[in-house]
Formats: sequence, structure tokens, C-alpha cells
Amino acid sequence: MRRYYIKCEAGKVEYVDILSETGEGYQIRVTRIQDGYEKNIDDFMTKQLFNLCLKTGYIRKEEFSISSVA
Repeated sequence: MRRYYIKCEAGKVEYVDILSETGEGYQIRVTRIQDGYEKNIDDFMTKQLFNLCLKTGYIRKEEFSISSVA
């Protein structure tokens, strides 16, 4: 499962999890967290729309930072 964060206003956390992929697009779950409440919406997004969102910066891939102590 891949996660992408959605650009949103301060105080909110929104992200998209890709649940599965088809030839036409992605089955996604949008999660919105605000004021301690979480809302999930399952939907379908075409590959064209997904790529446009990436290109414009509306969504960005989750980055993992790995640190090690020597």
C-alpha cells in the first residue's frame, strides 16, 4: 500500500492510500483527520487525474526518514 499526503490547510491531516491498481486507475482510501476526528472515504481515481495531482503538488508521496545511531 502506498500513501500520499494531500495539500491542505493547517490543523488538518489528509492522505490517500492506494488500495489496488487497475488498467484505468486506482482504488483509493482518502483519510481526513481534523480536531481528533477521522473520516475515511473509499473511491476510484483515474491514472490521469492521479498523475495531474502529483505534477501540480496537490499530493506528495510519503517520505520515510531512517536514521541510525552508530
